[in-house]
Amino acid sequence: MKLRVLGCHGGELPTCKSTCFLVDDVLALDAGALTGTLSLEELCRVDHVLVGHSHFDHVKDLPLMADLVIGRRDKPVTIYASRECAKALRDNMFNNALWPDFTRIPTKSNPVLRIKTFRAGGTFEVGPYTVRSVPVSHPVESCGFIISNGKSSLAMSGDTGPTDKLWKALNETRNLKALLVETSFPNKLQSLADISGHLTPATLAKELQKFERNGASVLLYHLKPAFVAQLKKELAHMPVEVLELGDTFEF
Repeated sequence: MKLRVLGCHGGELPTCKSTCFLVDDVLALDAGALTGTLSLEELCRVDHVLVGHSHFDHVKDLPLMADLVIGRRDKPVTIYASRECAKALRDNMFNNALWPDFTRIPTKSNPVLRIKTFRAGGTFEVGPYTVRSVPVSHPVESCGFIISNGKSSLAMSGDTGPTDKLWKALNETRNLKALLVETSFPNKLQSLADISGHLTPATLAKELQKFERNGASVLLYHLKPAFVAQLKKELAHMPVEVLELGDTFEF
């Protein structure tokens, strides 16, 4: 699997982009930086978007993507979302008020976007990949993902505070090459992280004690732009890598 980092922050500034990763040029993990990073030709090659939860920074480019690729693809882009997330997208985004309902445009039978729901905790197929969803700890329904192409596996924590289900699932995964894991706030904002369902370097260190790495890389994302420098200082002694925009990996 080829992984491209389109966005790896928990918010946006001119040098920061919201969460979005691209696998093998066709599968997007979250949609925080699709239209602001990819060319139109690259955008049209994205067949699937796997969404971890409904918060704006993870879904914000879906409407703009729909508007850009209409008439340029012969099949819909499929958005995979948990039941609660799918409902939020339908009710609050593609509702003909905030944005046109591109799940019915240009026609109901051949739309630009198709939303396909999954049960949080279920396993399903996304093109050539098998995806295991794992409920994690966040104020809204949020899932981590373990993605396999049959040869290797890649995991993403999604937005989460301390959790147990994810680490159990990861420890059961064969050929896990890398884990993308969120770390949002510096240690001085531990109480805010706890309330909002996010990790700090201190809680990340405790969480990683639950993880049987077996050589897997731990790649950090979702750093809040206002605290990137402080977070990097607090993470410097840990056996992890902080992702940067434009990073690419082969697994």
